[in-house]
Amino acid sequence: MNPLKTRMKNLRKEHNLTQEELARKVGVRRETIIFLEGGKYNPSLKLAYKVAKTLNSRIEDVFIFEESDLQ
Repeated sequence: MNPLKTRMKNLRKEHNLTQEELARKVGVRRETIIFLEGGKYNPSLKLAYKVAKTLNSRIEDVFIFEESDLQ
């Protein structure tokens, strides 16, 4: 499986949030944010929604899903 591509780090920085601050806002540990930003963890729909909402974005603007990843 290919790593999940994400714009999370750029969006987080645009909102002047540290990994710790974003983690606290969405209710996870900082390590989870690190794994998400590195494409090493596929979030649940609920977590993806919380991250996107916190970053004032849509899920598909934060997480990049390619057709080959969905098959």
